[in-house]
Amino acid sequence: MGTRGSKLALAQTGTVADALRATGAEVEIVKVTTPGDQSSAPIPTIGVGVFTSALREALLRNEVDVIVHSYKDLPTTPEPGITLAAVPPREDPRDALIARDGLTLGELLPGATVGTGSPRRTAQLRALGLGLEIVPIRGNIDTRMRKVTDGELDAVVLARAGLARVGLAEAITETLDPIQMLPAPAQGALAVECRSADVELEQLLTSTLDDEGTRAAVTAERALLAALEAGCSAPVGALAEIVEDLDAEGKVVERISLRGTAAAEGENGAVDMVRAIALADKDQAAQLGKDLAAELLDLGAGALSGPAQ
Repeated sequence: MGTRGSKLALAQTGTVADALRATGAEVEIVKVTTPGDQSSAPIPTIGVGVFTSALREALLRNEVDVIVHSYKDLPTTPEPGITLAAVPPREDPRDALIARDGLTLGELLPGATVGTGSPRRTAQLRALGLGLEIVPIRGNIDTRMRKVTDGELDAVVLARAGLARVGLAEAITETLDPIQMLPAPAQGALAVECRSADVELEQLLTSTLDDEGTRAAVTAERALLAALEAGCSAPVGALAEIVEDLDAEGKVVERISLRGTAAAEGENGAVDMVRAIALADKDQAAQLGKDLAAELLDLGAGALSGPAQ
């Protein structure tokens, strides 16, 4: 089983390995170094797939049989010869604030420094109009948190799921409501891939690990992202949830509710966030994402004079 060597990646892969071992399978974890691990440049400048390409290459070279990703790191275009065998149950997808003195986002004073390496978080933080100074950062979870404890920054924003997986959830000073900040598409979800030719292994992974509701939710979010990537370069947030609804006969059915946001140009060159929400049957997840992306584009998503900072 191939994985990146970071603490978070190893923790994520460990949960998948344990689930497979419980079926009687023998699992060996193999660390694979990716270009993203070797560069300190901002992620947007080193490209999509920077954390996944090396893992996929090792899989196709038969050096490993299974690879585990943070789903949000995957490019939206499928990779020939590789199958997404399982999407395990998702951790809490929301973003989290770690601030000095136990502060919440609303308690940070104008001019407070907040670190993030994400254009999506940057755009949404600026759109809140709190007067915060957003500072670009890279590094693992410990490195980013240390910037707060050492006094270099007033706060950092990280994925709650990652903090929970490495046992650092108690450091969170506020879990950010999606009304304030929508997470990245597929944030908190894992993607387990194998070679398309390994049919028996794919069946084992699917039957052991796959969660239908999580897969449907992230399918909707990723379809929105893929459609927006074709029409704009703006930072994108999305969150889908399985909800109960009534059909035409009054019976309770499960549907998908999808919220999406993307940057758009506001007044005087400022960056605003346009938002939309839609509902569809669970088997229409991909189409729901495409439809909501079209609505966001109609609202002005991506209509920026330059890249959002």
